[in-house]
Amino acid sequence: MESHDVLDTLAWAADAGVSAMAATADWGLSGKRPTQYKSDVAADKAILDILVAEGFGILSEESGHQHQDRALTAVVDPLDGSTNASRGLPWFATSIAVVDDHGPWVSLVLNHVSGDTFTAVRGEGAFRNGMPLARRDAPALDDAIVGISGLPPRALGWGQFRCYGAVALDLAAVATGTFDGYVDCSVDAHGVWDYLGSLHLCSELGIPVIDAHGRDLMVLDYDARRTPVCGADQGLLDALLAERKAAFDEIA
Repeated sequence: MESHDVLDTLAWAADAGVSAMAATADWGLSGKRPTQYKSDVAADKAILDILVAEGFGILSEESGHQHQDRALTAVVDPLDGSTNASRGLPWFATSIAVVDDHGPWVSLVLNHVSGDTFTAVRGEGAFRNGMPLARRDAPALDDAIVGISGLPPRALGWGQFRCYGAVALDLAAVATGTFDGYVDCSVDAHGVWDYLGSLHLCSELGIPVIDAHGRDLMVLDYDARRTPVCGADQGLLDALLAERKAAFDEIA
């Protein structure tokens, strides 16, 4: 299987998820687990029907593991920012990262509102709507615009911050230069499906993304949770990590 064939399949699956959501009349909670919406379930089924038939193993936020014996695993968040979507807040996406024995190989993040499609292929770069993305220098922290998740104990020294509620798009925004960095201020709130597709975008651009507590972010464990932090360059990442640690140490 070639990377371009995988990308075509991921785009097909993501579009199927969008169509399934559009056909969902009731966008309320599913009642199956906390914060899961009926739109999540509909999108998950449509996406997985395609990916499983095309030979991928699955790790999905909504339905867990399937076909773990397969060589390629698709890590799927059918609707990242589902609360935003349920409220009509225009910041939500589908993220799919295909993983082999060496980590993320091919990834796609689809912004449902703008229609922007972000893709990455290991060793070949990162793209928005087929156009190559390029890393840019980050400003100093006190001039930076930083995306956050969760509420920090205090401001972390940034110039400005935004809290939009969908880490797949937040990290993609660092890849495009819209944000200068991202810091998770929650306690182990994110599964690998939330961040892996956009982590891959960043890694192809040399943008560092790490766990705030030094753990491996590439983990195929449904129950594992991580705390991603990203800076457009190492200096900004180091500054964000230092500020985050200091702020949380002050309340410990």
